Parts: sequence; structure tokens; C-alpha cells
Amino acid sequence: MTKPLTIDPSAVLWSAPPAERAGRPLLVLLHGYGSNEQDLFGLAEYLPADPVIASLRAPLSPPWPAPGHSWYPIGGLDGRDPGALTAAAEAVLAWADEHAADAASIAFLGFSQGGAMSLQLLRLAPERVAFAVNLSGYAAGGALPGDAILAETRPPVFWGRGSADEVIRAHGRVAPRAQRTHRAHLSRHGALGLARRADRSASLPHVAVRRAHHRGSRFLTGKSQLSAPLCQRGAGGW
Repeated sequence: MTKPLTIDPSAVLWSAPPAERAGRPLLVLLHGYGSNEQDLFGLAEYLPADPVIASLRAPLSPPWPAPGHSWYPIGGLDGRDPGALTAAAEAVLAWADEHAADAASIAFLGFSQGGAMSLQLLRLAPERVAFAVNLSGYAAGGALPGDAILAETRPPVFWGRGSADEVIRAHGRVAPRAQRTHRAHLSRHGALGLARRADRSASLPHVAVRRAHHRGSRFLTGKSQLSAPLCQRGAGGW
């Protein structure tokens, strides 16, 4: 029997000490494949001051020689199973139950593989998630019980991508050339055969998607590419 995934609470980066977290909205940051909890934490100073920010470390380690951590495998049969993504999302929800139960609300912001996680978390627990921000990610295939609730509630979803993204294109398909020439990076961007964008009606038809495109590649360069879309256009209410 496979051991359930768990989130390491000692690796979580918080924007506020424990005494200042209760009763405030919580925004959870989810990094991409091969990265770690420090990757997106620099966004905290560009986001609204009210929410507490928590940046998590993914529970898996990619195969050598890839560095960092991953939310789910992307190679072999496991990499084509949305169930692996669901297992990681359930681990995040379990962490939230134990360490963020006193938050006023919870939302998720993820990049690439973390973006896919943010959407899966929304679909798994639509009654708990205020909104989702998906940056250069995709929606996993298959239906989930929460999809029926999304049809009624239509929560806000922010979807951002680079117009020159060579890994996951506008319609969510991985570019053949990128598969050949960016093999070392492809493992950072999710299950290649499953990528389907949430702003396509076949993927997440029941959410209020806001789209944003920036001129450039999918790779985030610290402050510049994220601050303007997220602060000016927003991802919905807390």
C-alpha cells in the first residue's frame, strides 16, 4: 500500500508569525517542478497586505539529476495519472486542516505544476477554496465530484501565461520542439500528456476564469512578470 503524501510543516515559509495568523485569509503558494518553497515567496511583498502567505514545499523529490521537489511524478505511467495530482492536493488539504484551520479563508496560487495543483485543490474542495491562481499551468483530465459544485458557485480563477510559452501552449498542449530541446525543463511543468487548459470549456467549464498573457516565456523572473497582473487585475475576493 502506498504511503500517503504529507507536507513538511517545518519547511513552510510564513509571512506572519503564529500569533498574527488567526482570523486572516490565507494564500498558499505552490511552486513548480524541481523548485522549492522559496521560489514564489518573494511575491509576498507585491500581494495585498491582509492575507497571510504560506509557501509550501512539495513532498516528492524528482529523479536524479533533477533538483528540488515535485508535487507528483511526471515520468512513466504515474505521470499520466491525474490521481497522482489528486493525492498531492489531498496532502495539501490535510496540511491546511492541521496548520491553518483558523484562517478566515484559503486560496491557492501556483506556478506550472503548482498551477495544476491550485486548480485540482479547487475542484477537490470547492466549498473550502475561495479562489485559485494558475500561472503557466493546466487543468488535469478527468471528472471530480467537486465539479458539480463549481457549476453552481462559479468561483473566480485567475489564469496567466506567457505568450511565448514553448512548453504549454495556449491550448494546453506541450510543444513537440520543447519536448526535444528542453527535456531538463519539461519535468518542471507537469504531466505532459494531460495538459488541458482551464480556460477551455472542456476543462473547467464552471469557473469564472480571468485570463492574462504577458509577453515573454513561461519562466518567471522574480518580481516583474507577476506583480502587475496579480495586483492590477486580481484573482477575486478573499
